[in-house]
Amino acid sequence: MTEYRTGLGFDVHRFEGGRDLILGGVTIDYDLGLAGHSDADVILHAVCDALLGACGLGDLGEHFPDDDPIFVGAASRLLVNRVVEMLSESGYRCVNCDVTVVCEAPKISPYKGEISSNLTALLGAPSNVKATTMEGLGPIGRREGIACWATVLIARD
Repeated sequence: MTEYRTGLGFDVHRFEGGRDLILGGVTIDYDLGLAGHSDADVILHAVCDALLGACGLGDLGEHFPDDDPIFVGAASRLLVNRVVEMLSESGYRCVNCDVTVVCEAPKISPYKGEISSNLTALLGAPSNVKATTMEGLGPIGRREGIACWATVLIARD
């Protein structure tokens, strides 16, 4: 009998000059990047937390602490690869992933297909990407950064 579990992840980063903007492992054409210890990919960070939570393995900060110099500038796809390995070692696989990116700018629509394809390849499971705004409300609405929620379904057969 198959056992299913769900996980929910969240991440937010503020904008910072002098960095590339990476979302879902895709470089986005924008004049600001996101501040963070690694490449600050809010999508992949939220997905990692969702996977870890679903499997009962804690959170991203426990496994990849932001005070560890090895992760300075690290590509978040490498973190996802490790989390997927951890999932597999625990007997689970990802069934699907759904993310919602929240930002006023840049427009995510032109990149949704590429990000979704990248997530599908990283996770080995169908993935969907949605984008919305905060209608000008709060720090995200003032274009101070980007947030992301991710939900996953995992299974053990």
